[in-house]
Amino acid sequence: MIPAKAIIRIVLATTLILLVPLVAMQFTNEVAWDLADFVVMGALLLGTGFTYELVARKGNHVAYRFAVGIALAAALLLVWVNLAVGIIGSEDNLANLLYVGVLAVGLIGAAIARLEPRGMARALFATAIAQILVPVIALIIWKPLITSGVLGLFGLNACFAMLFVGSALCFRRAARERKGSTTESR
Repeated sequence: MIPAKAIIRIVLATTLILLVPLVAMQFTNEVAWDLADFVVMGALLLGTGFTYELVARKGNHVAYRFAVGIALAAALLLVWVNLAVGIIGSEDNLANLLYVGVLAVGLIGAAIARLEPRGMARALFATAIAQILVPVIALIIWKPLITSGVLGLFGLNACFAMLFVGSALCFRRAARERKGSTTESR
């Protein structure tokens, strides 16, 4: 169960973040969100915040909580960028659906690991590998459609992969801390 204070914090943070595009829309035509944009982004932010609260409580080490935060932030950014402008071409490019597989690898890995830090480290390493494979697969299947920005495509995917690797390393540290505290209590 999520405490009321945490719920209020998540709702306030989501509201403040959504105020940024709302205010920007008053000053520039470059930001043009409609109601659906606000609803989708609000749902993503709230879902990420509540997921963090639920999963981070499973680990009692700072490294575990940090790992959960990095993984969820990377997943949120991956979905947001894909919905907003797309990573491979425009947001309408079918190749962007490959990123659903990246998130599936992470979710399935987390389920198999039962959110235990050692298994989560493996799941996040696998997620990073899946992230790197997306542009490779996209270039093999849709090469004629992906003619410009290949270096940038690999660079952006490498950034996301590094976030997943960073999370995996934090989970690995949390597993060591857990093992150390178990050994000390004996």
